Amino acid sequence: MSGSSARVERQVDPLAQLTINTIRTLSMDAVQAANSGHPGTPMALAPVAYCLWQRFLRFDPDDPIWPDRDRFVLSAGHASMLLYSLLHLTGVKAVNAKYERLGELSVPLDDIKRFRQLDSRCPGHPEYRWTSGVETTTGPLGQGVATSVGMAIAARWMASYFNKPGYDLFTYRVYAIAGDGCMMEGVSNEAASLAGHLQLSNLCWIYDNNHITIEGNTALAFSEDVATRFLGLGWNVLRVGDANDLDMLSRAIQVFHKTTDRPTLIIVDSHIAYGAPNKQDTSAAHGEPLGEEEIRLTKQNYGWPKPDEKFYVPDGVREHFAAGMGKRGKELRTAWFALFERYKKDYPELADQLERMQKRQLPEGWDKNLPSYPADPKGKASRDSSGEVLNAFAKNIPWLMGGSADLAPSTKTLLKGLPSFSATENGRNLHFGVREHAMGAILNGLSLCKVRPYGSGFLIFSDYGRAPIRLAAIMEIPVIYIFTHDSIGVGEDGPTHQPIEHLAGLRSIPGLITLRPCDANEVVEAWRFLLQLSHEPVALILTRQALPTLDRSKYASAEGLHRGAYVLADAPGGKPEVLLLATGSEVSLCVEAHEKLVAAGIASRVVSMPSWEVFEHYCSKHPEYREQVLPESVTARVSVEQASTFGWGEYVGPRGKRIGMKTFGASAPLKELQKKFGFTVEAVVAAAREVLGK
Repeated sequence: MSGSSARVERQVDPLAQLTINTIRTLSMDAVQAANSGHPGTPMALAPVAYCLWQRFLRFDPDDPIWPDRDRFVLSAGHASMLLYSLLHLTGVKAVNAKYERLGELSVPLDDIKRFRQLDSRCPGHPEYRWTSGVETTTGPLGQGVATSVGMAIAARWMASYFNKPGYDLFTYRVYAIAGDGCMMEGVSNEAASLAGHLQLSNLCWIYDNNHITIEGNTALAFSEDVATRFLGLGWNVLRVGDANDLDMLSRAIQVFHKTTDRPTLIIVDSHIAYGAPNKQDTSAAHGEPLGEEEIRLTKQNYGWPKPDEKFYVPDGVREHFAAGMGKRGKELRTAWFALFERYKKDYPELADQLERMQKRQLPEGWDKNLPSYPADPKGKASRDSSGEVLNAFAKNIPWLMGGSADLAPSTKTLLKGLPSFSATENGRNLHFGVREHAMGAILNGLSLCKVRPYGSGFLIFSDYGRAPIRLAAIMEIPVIYIFTHDSIGVGEDGPTHQPIEHLAGLRSIPGLITLRPCDANEVVEAWRFLLQLSHEPVALILTRQALPTLDRSKYASAEGLHRGAYVLADAPGGKPEVLLLATGSEVSLCVEAHEKLVAAGIASRVVSMPSWEVFEHYCSKHPEYREQVLPESVTARVSVEQASTFGWGEYVGPRGKRIGMKTFGASAPLKELQKKFGFTVEAVVAAAREVLGK
């Protein structure tokens, strides 16, 4: 460390200093052993993390999923060894997918020794569900702090819903450590703007102001006054001039605790320095080990007992954490569960809801009183039927909440008769403003706190929120994305608002389910299906234009959606010559074409394919189903979708024809666009005849 920092450190309690230096040396040794990683930030921030965890964090290492624990988010995910060192030294226990505590360490020392290696619990960036004690997957800068806003919203909503006089079940706070990169990413500003507007006083970001990025000093590209920016966003801003000053750090966190009308940003000045007292180096801040000699010199500078021993944890360090954070967390958790036992007697229905919510289960009667839709050639837009179904489910599931990126009147996602979530109210209607990227991350934070969130926008703007959608899939959390205006059906708004490649892009994300229902009854089944998911995010793709409501007494039941694809209309005798495959608004087009083909003596079959992912998953368990729906002997196939044809080759095969978009759209009324780009009954019939050679 620098000479001035060393003078401050000598004033620190020796056991506290030893613990801080253990965090640093574990980080250095792990990065060196992996020959990969970022040792600088964990070393610089070790005092900050120690102060927060040991003196303030309400967290029980024996139960890292206790509902009222404080949340700690390492948004600067490249500094992952800081978190892994803390998880190991505090003795955080592992929890499995069934929410069972296993009694073993979440991060054993052997996993630290295998940092960034295959199957280690210490991957390069922190991963939720992989390492207990990691509250969210981080790495893409800015995502962690944005996600923390969702956690803070969840905390406030849960307190308003579950807390009763004498029963403060939810009081937790949310802390996030951010770096210069997080501050540069636009998503952090989107999220901070909303957090300030909502006056989320339970939220604290700690900004590591070390002036270093991969390319060098931040002066290359970053010179703004962060403090002034956050003051303008409605935050309380505090400054700690030396990351090693534990007392000043403690005072800043105490001020955060006393602040009741706004979130808090603590700007902490730190330096990345190693070896000899005044040697500074930026290379190890991002992606380079220090080297054996530099590590030895740095350990000597710390006064380390065994500078040549790797992964050394001195006696007393684990016990020090156990006597501080561990003792406090255990007492708080024990008191909470005792309180909850009494709560169950006084408020049994709420207690049951809370237990179900924590396990991602649904309440009794969750799918009662749903709308049903009779056959109607005029029909309605799937965004409209979705809004009706959403409102029906919201009455049955109290923790279903969400909103839109300033488009609720268009996406039909307002929960009618319910208040909004604002600085003064804790309703279930969220207003994200024109902030698609932050919305996605905030939804992740809500889901990680076991709220069931949805967010909505136009499909074209899924691009703006793709990063958090991808992270939701990695984390296996059931976030609901409602995307309307799903095709060139947007019409006059033109190519800037007409999605083309977006369906293919969303389908390419592993673990994400896309659902594009063809009529109002498929919409009902889509919602019924997706709400039962506990580990998969879903993109629900909906139209602006009206879709005919199919006559289900004539055609197959919409329940087929639960299998991803199903035979909607079949050839006489169930022996088709040609298959017409479609999703969403193009299914009714295929049904009309099917009727004309059958009338002309051509045996056709219409297959509605609302979800490729669900279909593939179902067929993996029931291989015979694929043959039932898509018989291999029928090679004459036509796919129809008002989007890129990318991916349809898997289903139509080499003899098939794909009717879709090969260019961007155009600005014109819908019917003109459909004619221009070949989405007509006549075009489908012609394609069917072509692949049949008739």
